[in-house]
Amino acid sequence: MGKTYKFLLGLCLTAILVICLEACQQNAVEQKMDSFQIVQEKIFLKNCATSGCHASPSDGSYKQHGLVLEKTVAFTNLVNVLANNADAKADGLLRIKPFKADQSFLFHKLQQAPADHHNSRDYGSPMPLGSRPLTNGQIEFVRRWIEAGAPEKGSVVDEKVLEDSSVTYPKFEALAPPAAGQGVQMRIPLVEIAPNFEREFFMYQKVGNTEPLLVNRVEVKMRAGSHHFILYGFEDRTPASVIPPFGTIRDLRQPNGNLNINTIISMGYHVFWAGTQTPYHNYTFPEGTALEIPANFAFDMNSHYVNKSTLPIPGEVSINLFTVPISQVKNKVKVINWANTSLNIPANQRTVNSKTFKVSKRTKIVSLTSHTHKMGEKFVIKISGGSRNGEIIYTATDWEHPTIVNFATPITLNSGEGLTSEITYNNTSNRAVSFGLTSEDEMGIIFGYYYEE
Repeated sequence: MGKTYKFLLGLCLTAILVICLEACQQNAVEQKMDSFQIVQEKIFLKNCATSGCHASPSDGSYKQHGLVLEKTVAFTNLVNVLANNADAKADGLLRIKPFKADQSFLFHKLQQAPADHHNSRDYGSPMPLGSRPLTNGQIEFVRRWIEAGAPEKGSVVDEKVLEDSSVTYPKFEALAPPAAGQGVQMRIPLVEIAPNFEREFFMYQKVGNTEPLLVNRVEVKMRAGSHHFILYGFEDRTPASVIPPFGTIRDLRQPNGNLNINTIISMGYHVFWAGTQTPYHNYTFPEGTALEIPANFAFDMNSHYVNKSTLPIPGEVSINLFTVPISQVKNKVKVINWANTSLNIPANQRTVNSKTFKVSKRTKIVSLTSHTHKMGEKFVIKISGGSRNGEIIYTATDWEHPTIVNFATPITLNSGEGLTSEITYNNTSNRAVSFGLTSEDEMGIIFGYYYEE
């Protein structure tokens, strides 16, 4: 009995031990973090869902991207949701497409690919903007999670992938200038962007052309951290006292963040010529058309960099203006500068101001952007007249960084038809505001390109 008892007791203890081990192992499996939870806590919360970026709708950049990555809404805002970026949306990209990382907009944004990776498609700057790129392990973890179906629950990626802490920085090579007789190049030389600072600046520079130029392609390339680049001209009515000196960097803001009034005043006389919100831009005008740049012209070059790191970063821009002979040009592209100067914006309320601009000849619209001051909350452009009457063809919700839309198929307007600007202003001040050039006044201008047939 004694030996049998001990034998049976041993069997029981062994069985209990096996059961306990299995339970512990099962419990360990159950306690593994969900892969999306790892993405959220170890990637998004540290790099993306930060104040000013993707933390909440109150972030300054929210009007552009419309994406909040706070933990209670991040999954819903990402998976199977159409991208907000205009070109990505036109390409049908979802922010995250389960099982398809290469077709997921988020994955495109996290990759530190060369600036021309998207074949001239304007997918915006790589993320995190102005910060150290994600590690190769973090990017690979996101890729594997998407390829596994991007589930909200369940461990589908080995967390050890994150142990690869190496970082691949994008290489920058300035554009090679056009061949002799085929165009001109302009540049903003190396400038320093201070740590934890957004630097937006202007530099007025001569094109160097003694004869008019017919430009049919514009190519722009910028260093990482860039937010946008715009070529401006000045209106003919610009006072000589406002025209800036050549070759001098003029900052929009002082190091303490205060606006430089002289820079703001000069912006009131700007006329849009070309621009991009992506580190690489390569736009060709429709066949047989070209933009004429007058002889002895000069551009006010505007660049904006974001540096969220603790070290200075370099900023640099190169711009190629490719030309064609007059024999290849059937229609000269003209600059749209249609302003609603009859603005009436009462104090302490939200107001919508509209104005229609009609054309007298058959017109092709090839590009549109907009301009307001800080009260401009939403800028909508609609077609007026014809079979597409009332159709919205442009929307911008960020007055500092308005959307730039290039139409692959030009918008056709017949004589008597036109475009309507419908601008929502939010006047939180105690005074009525009208059209004017200072930062305390307002504007409502449609910029863009068109040609007449």
